[in-house]
Amino acid sequence: MLGPVWQKIVITLLLIILQPKGLAQPVKQIQEIREPEAATGIEQKQGVKTKEFMVVAANPYASQAGYNILQQGGSAVDAAIAVQMVLTLVEPQSSGIGGGAFILHWNRSEHQLTTFDGRETAPKKADSRLFLDENGQTIPWIKAVVGGRSVGVPGVLSALKMAHQKYGKLAWETLFQDAIKLAEQGFIVSPRLAKLVSLRFNPGITELPAIRDYFFPNGQAVKAGDTLKNPQLANVLKSIAKQGTAPFYQGWIAKKIVNAVQSSPVAPGKLSLNDMASYAAVERPAVCGPYRHYQVCGMGPPSSGGIAVLQILKQLAPFKMFERKFDDAQTLHLFTQSSRLAFADRARYLADNDFVSVPVAGLLDDNYLKQRASLIDVNHDVQPALAGHPKGAVALADDSAMELPSTSHLSIVDAQGNGVSMTSSIEMGFGSAVMVEGFILNNQLTDFSLAPQVNGKWVANRLEPLKRPRSSMAPMMVFQDGKLDILLGSPGGSRIINYVAQTLFALLDWQLTPQQAINLPKITNRNKVTTLEKGTLLEQYKPALEAKGHQVKIRDLNSGLHAIKITQDGLLGGADPRREGKVMGN
Repeated sequence: MLGPVWQKIVITLLLIILQPKGLAQPVKQIQEIREPEAATGIEQKQGVKTKEFMVVAANPYASQAGYNILQQGGSAVDAAIAVQMVLTLVEPQSSGIGGGAFILHWNRSEHQLTTFDGRETAPKKADSRLFLDENGQTIPWIKAVVGGRSVGVPGVLSALKMAHQKYGKLAWETLFQDAIKLAEQGFIVSPRLAKLVSLRFNPGITELPAIRDYFFPNGQAVKAGDTLKNPQLANVLKSIAKQGTAPFYQGWIAKKIVNAVQSSPVAPGKLSLNDMASYAAVERPAVCGPYRHYQVCGMGPPSSGGIAVLQILKQLAPFKMFERKFDDAQTLHLFTQSSRLAFADRARYLADNDFVSVPVAGLLDDNYLKQRASLIDVNHDVQPALAGHPKGAVALADDSAMELPSTSHLSIVDAQGNGVSMTSSIEMGFGSAVMVEGFILNNQLTDFSLAPQVNGKWVANRLEPLKRPRSSMAPMMVFQDGKLDILLGSPGGSRIINYVAQTLFALLDWQLTPQQAINLPKITNRNKVTTLEKGTLLEQYKPALEAKGHQVKIRDLNSGLHAIKITQDGLLGGADPRREGKVMGN
């Protein structure tokens, strides 16, 4: 067996040798930054510096597609569309046109930040009893995931189309060409995709025929280095490229989606043609707040990511994180305590603001967060933290909905200085496992609380018809003196909040480069246990944290951070060494 380093070398060579026509290698105008090696236990990636534009995405094929669009003079939104279409093909376990997305967009010329909400919606015929058995008890989570019952109306295409109508430069049809060629001619299966298929951790990939036939041709799982073609997806993308999103939401693709959901051999769902035709992405204002001399902005409800990240930052402001070191038990302790407080509020109050009154202003109020910060015990782990009482709050029950870490993030800056920070997902790895015409449908309805009530109180994030499930996706942008400074985000389920917050401390307080910040070993606490990244220097802090009362677990923490920093000299980019992402640009 080849080791992981040699596997990467072999796959890289294969990508070059077998690269389909039309995906030409870019002119080498990027400069690798030799980051100082850190004794972190994390295999290091080198940062990249460019002058004109940059794209960071979760797979080299996708980064290449985004680069091709930017090289043609396309906008950041144009490139994001090309990247997402390729990710649908080459990273199908994480995101795709069968899922949803949150998009932050910065218009440099107008100094305008906006967000596009492409989160899935629940079918009109679905209600809070969807995941309850005949006795009114919640069904096991893994049984809720697989099949048509868990599928929400996909929103990523609608959000991208809306963004393109406002900020696109190139023709819509142009943006699909790389993905179509790859689907027709084949792409090289990456070690990561092959491993996830072989693990079979989503039982649906062997239970449902369409997805089983695709990933297990002749009964054998696809292997790293195999060439995988997807002519069905190519036909879907051709139709969308020529006719816009109409075939997907009102036409033949919509009919295929609805039929697959309603006739799923496992847990048929309630999605209808009317649900598909009625879907619309929503442009919303960003959620922003000050941190030191920066302005940090993210996605508002139905995402909890932007609010929770801001809470973690602002609650720790009194502790002067810029005077602390990352590799210090007290710093790690403080981070976990602020995270506990944010997750406690998240469980109580965060949901779709169109259905529930989310006290956004109250949750981000400076006085409220100072009061929350005063609850941090510097000597002991407070477990669990309790939700606060922000202004405008309504008494609700806490939610314990799960979010699995199969998501993708991309960061892009175009030659005009416009930026896109976009996180997209189909939720669990391989989503619902319902595969339609070569793409996988989401299981985002399981991001609702499976139990609609707790002790007689309604849960804010309960399932309701047409409602959008709460998310932890946290695409972020940071501004300094009114100028875009940093774009970042990550996959990782509910741990996204911790990954992004920790990376922001590294960038803003410890002044690390994007790659250095991303390379740091990870720590998480979602108001439960404190988790330290396996095989890293953080393992040595387990006794010190346990002495403060922490329950500590050591495990792999599979972030997928992608960040860009804008400097006077150009763009600095970083991609997470834990995944196969790549920085490209001129």
